[in-house]
Amino acid sequence: MLMRTDPFRELDRLTQQVLGSAGTWSRPTAMPMDAYRDGDEFVVAFDLPGVAADAIELDVERNVLTVKAERRPVGKDVEMQVSERPLGVFSRQLFLGDTLDTDRIDAQYDAGVLTLRIPIAERAKPRKIAIGSTQDAPKQIDA
Repeated sequence: MLMRTDPFRELDRLTQQVLGSAGTWSRPTAMPMDAYRDGDEFVVAFDLPGVAADAIELDVERNVLTVKAERRPVGKDVEMQVSERPLGVFSRQLFLGDTLDTDRIDAQYDAGVLTLRIPIAERAKPRKIAIGSTQDAPKQIDA
């Protein structure tokens, strides 16, 4: 269903946490996610606390799902006393298998969690195959 191809993602995430670098559009910060199958759907949930719904972009091109979000600063005229929450751009790309129906993705954003429900394609669902039999008359074998 979901293909993971970046072996250095965890190292990048740890480095960004230690160095505290803000994500930019050219070098976005990764966002945490959960992915699981629920019946005939594949569910992916992204944590985006404090991100406005209009600051989230969701794109699908072929079998690549891209989620980008931006957490903006509070304001320009404020004197920040404590700033521990990461700001900037967050991004995640998922390589989806051919067994998912990317034309019918449902996206919901509630309580800082973006939840995508991707239906399993009909051609990928288990199905019964009827077995036919030929009830021909017995054949004589010449030896």
